[in-house]
Amino acid sequence: MSARDFPSKETVLRLKKQYPPGTRVELICMDDPYSKLKPGDQGTVSFVDDIGTIHINWDNGSSLGAAYGVDVIRKL
Repeated sequence: MSARDFPSKETVLRLKKQYPPGTRVELICMDDPYSKLKPGDQGTVSFVDDIGTIHINWDNGSSLGAAYGVDVIRKL
């Protein structure tokens, strides 16, 4: 991933506003062949970092983040 692939500061701020800590989310799809997460899994947002990754504490014990522009989650 190059610097031009990272979201803009405005996009990161929008994500931080849209997914504040404590927001419940559901996984739609994740592009990670090594993850045990599957569509329908739910979790709680921990924080959004400066490259737009939404860090989630999943109910199954995982703490894998959802990568901006790659993985898809929805608010519950």
